[in-house]
Amino acid sequence: MDDLSPVLVHHIVNTLGWPALRPLQREAVGPVMGGSDALLLAPTAGGKTEAAVFPLLSAMERERWTGLSVLYVCPIKALLNNLLPRLETYCGWVGRRVGLWHGDVTSSRRRALLRDRPDILLTTPESLEAMLVSVNVDHRTVFSGLRAIVVDEVHAFAGDDRGWHLLAVLERLSRVAGRPIQRVGLSATVGNPEELMEWLQGSSRGSRPRAVVAPDVVGTPVLPPPGEIELDYVGSVANAAKVIAALHRGEKRLVFCDSRQLVEELGAALRARDVTTFLSHASLSVDERRRAEEAFASGRDCVIVSTSTLELGIDVGDLDRVIQINAPSSVASFLQRLGRTGRRAGSVRNCLFLALDLDSLVEAAALLLLWGRGYVEPVLAPPEPRHIVAQQVLGLALQENKIGRGLWAQSWNGLAPFDRSAEPIVAHLVNEGFLERDGEFLFIGPEAEARFGRRHFMGMTAVFTAPPEFTVISGRQEIGRTDPMLLTEAVEGPRVLLLAGRSWKVTWIDWKRRRCFVEPSDLRGKARWYSPGLSGASYALTRACREVLLGADPPVSLTRRATAHLAEAREDALPTVHPGGTVVRRTDHDLRWYTWAGFRTNAVLASTLGSLADESQRIDDVWIRLAPETAVGAFRTATSAAHLVLPHVDEEALRGLKFSEALPRRLALTTLATRFADLPHAEAVLEEPVRFLVDR
Repeated sequence: MDDLSPVLVHHIVNTLGWPALRPLQREAVGPVMGGSDALLLAPTAGGKTEAAVFPLLSAMERERWTGLSVLYVCPIKALLNNLLPRLETYCGWVGRRVGLWHGDVTSSRRRALLRDRPDILLTTPESLEAMLVSVNVDHRTVFSGLRAIVVDEVHAFAGDDRGWHLLAVLERLSRVAGRPIQRVGLSATVGNPEELMEWLQGSSRGSRPRAVVAPDVVGTPVLPPPGEIELDYVGSVANAAKVIAALHRGEKRLVFCDSRQLVEELGAALRARDVTTFLSHASLSVDERRRAEEAFASGRDCVIVSTSTLELGIDVGDLDRVIQINAPSSVASFLQRLGRTGRRAGSVRNCLFLALDLDSLVEAAALLLLWGRGYVEPVLAPPEPRHIVAQQVLGLALQENKIGRGLWAQSWNGLAPFDRSAEPIVAHLVNEGFLERDGEFLFIGPEAEARFGRRHFMGMTAVFTAPPEFTVISGRQEIGRTDPMLLTEAVEGPRVLLLAGRSWKVTWIDWKRRRCFVEPSDLRGKARWYSPGLSGASYALTRACREVLLGADPPVSLTRRATAHLAEAREDALPTVHPGGTVVRRTDHDLRWYTWAGFRTNAVLASTLGSLADESQRIDDVWIRLAPETAVGAFRTATSAAHLVLPHVDEEALRGLKFSEALPRRLALTTLATRFADLPHAEAVLEEPVRFLVDR
């Protein structure tokens, strides 16, 4: 601790009672205090926040930084709220202040922060964008002293368009501040840490020192003791509730589901069994989630059922058990959830998987098979973010009021694709009226005003599309939000919703203001949310499913039910799996090519096969339906001499690509097609032997 601020060291030892720093915290001091960009990796609850903040507070004191000098960015507001008290304590030890700025912070509080700027600001990328474009924020004064940014859960940003948006905003901030900004990323285990570090550096890659600090995640993973990771088959939500109610009584249990609908259904089933149950998901009101999380944190014999909202390190107190319904989408997600347990001395990390059907049982076993081998998915930024380029150019025009026709690209310091390669996009924005040209300057145009100008261009600050939802209100209390489809579908009798684990009878709908008024009901309610866009399993996970069906078992405990149903799944899959390659199987009903290659790979292969693939099919992770008349010779010819073709994308899918209307239609469709494609694995599948089977 010798390099840290002496005052900070005093409080670390005497107030926190730490005899020493953890390995990650110790090894992070040198590079972070030295001004290097850094990626700090540790399991959940591994002390990453302190590993970043303690050296930055020490550098702040040593170098006498003034004004707002550090940004701390998180992907969700709840995590910022959760961090605020802890960082207020740390900053207070050395006479510094921390502030909070996001969409739920009142305008009066924001004005106070602008008048008296804190040393550290907790915020989101969307709020940073809003500050840059707001006429009420003098961004050059506010960010003039900016020195560093901490990006918490950086992997959650890097894997989607919010990552591109964050990188672009950071480049603009460095121009406003007039200096490079030190970047410190915090992450759980990822499969490609060096590449993630390089991504985070943005335009500074290759020109600034960097360090990946990961003392706790290198080498062979340490698996929990036998029996602490268990896989069971329950077959239904009702049976899952029965098992959860019966097991681990007196303990705090966190149950993860990967859909809001499943959270609601399981929560209601648990309450019907008199289990003290709380719920957390994105469509519940902020107050409803906060009440549930606070009650769960202070409780003992209780359950909280959640989507991934509680995956990202939000503190809900000491947990005894994590239970996973079906399987999470990735090994990385499982590691995050597993890390919520085993934090107390003498406790171990644990997780119980409860599969609701055979497919989910196989997928959970496959994910655990990959985890047991130490596999973690690489974090890859979505390719060709042309729509984010369009958004950023418009955002820059709002920020600066006018931008030079020949100088706009300098604002991103040469970071591709926000560099000169974006000139066709800028030309399209001018031609379509999103930008107006006056001599050598560009201004926001009437088309941008019409499409994005509502509420002072607030829609411009977020790069994700939120589906329209109705606010559900009981009396004066907001319960959450529901899908409008539930309010329009035909029903017999009263319309009853399931939200926050309780049933609500709809009494009145305000269609214009998108509000739904309800009262409690004893009738059985219904929950559903529409999830736009295409999705599916990865190549690695789908191939692991094939391994499980061929007989591989994960290194965890399997209940007798799980073992019996895995045997059933393996028997059913015999005609579709082959260890030496893929299988084409003809039955009385159809002709299918079982690739076991994942959604994006199969999307490419189906498009590449052209007329040999059934044009009406929806892409599946496991198989591609072929045209019934396809002959073996034609199939072999098509696959042996194939030139890979990007998947066809329906124009309806563009609704899920925000700002696609600011792109030429061809570029927007190509952007989506590229994102739905896994070309390397498609090429690998084409090189594999194919076994042909005909059911007699």
